[in-house]
Amino acid sequence: MMSIAVDRTSRTKPTLTGILCGMAAGALWGLVFLAPELAGAFSPLQLTIGRYLAYGAISAVLIAPRWRAAVAGIGRREWLALAWLALAGNTLYYILLSSAVQSGGIAMTSLVIGFLPVAVTIIGSRHRDAVSLSRLAPSLLLCAAGALCIGWQAIAMPASGSVTAQVTGLLCAIGALASWTAYAVGNSHMLGRLPRVSVHDWNLLTGIVTGAQSVVLVPLALLLGSARHDSIAWAQFAGVSIGVAVLASIVGNAFWNRMSRLLPLTLVGQMILFETLFALIYGFLWERRLPTLLESAAFALVVLSVLSCIAAHRRPAAGTVPAAA
Repeated sequence: MMSIAVDRTSRTKPTLTGILCGMAAGALWGLVFLAPELAGAFSPLQLTIGRYLAYGAISAVLIAPRWRAAVAGIGRREWLALAWLALAGNTLYYILLSSAVQSGGIAMTSLVIGFLPVAVTIIGSRHRDAVSLSRLAPSLLLCAAGALCIGWQAIAMPASGSVTAQVTGLLCAIGALASWTAYAVGNSHMLGRLPRVSVHDWNLLTGIVTGAQSVVLVPLALLLGSARHDSIAWAQFAGVSIGVAVLASIVGNAFWNRMSRLLPLTLVGQMILFETLFALIYGFLWERRLPTLLESAAFALVVLSVLSCIAAHRRPAAGTVPAAA
């Protein structure tokens, strides 16, 4: 009996640590929804380049002292994977997300990104030994209900903006959803295949590759950018870029990668809900208002969705024979 109790404790501790890491990542990642509003004079492409140039530069400085050890287990296949993950999870994702926020607003963008847990969980449920969709059904239904509440508030009753802007924002948000879903699944797989590479080094290597992609995009930004900005605007742009790079890309990604090694993919998907929750909170603070009835209902449904998913992972499947005492 004692061995069973010890075994349960050993399983519970990593799960709790993983959930706390997921919450921390969500709190920091929610800040990226504010960046396009804080530096609204700049285009989504410029915002992406600014953020990831800073991310790449900081990553290079941090990893330089142990560069040889960090890349010892990284071959051509891993570098190609890093390039793909950097594009899907950072460069392309943030261009689309910034466009969605500037066109459709924080609330609608948060709504669509809130479907990430559903997409990732469905993909994760196909893996061997994963929790079945039947056991995850209550969590997925609660998540969908919460997203519908926010959708009715943000789309059917938009506070501002033309229909064209709302549709443009919605399409960009859907593109960001697809891009980050591919990243979440691919990154989890790569971390599982590279146990000797620390999550911190993997994050910094991703930052270096993303920074390189941003350098390639600089000529395009110069070609497309025609607006003039004063020194105050540039200073604000630099502050937002560096702040988001440090808090979201460095610290937030470190929490996320740590969580990805502690939790199964189906539960990893649910942790993305915390980004939605915090993004909405930051949006309400930015707009200096309280949530509406529908938005409050969505908060409750999303929280219940996460709790029910955690319960599904802790509850043994039907028909499982308990271990002998």
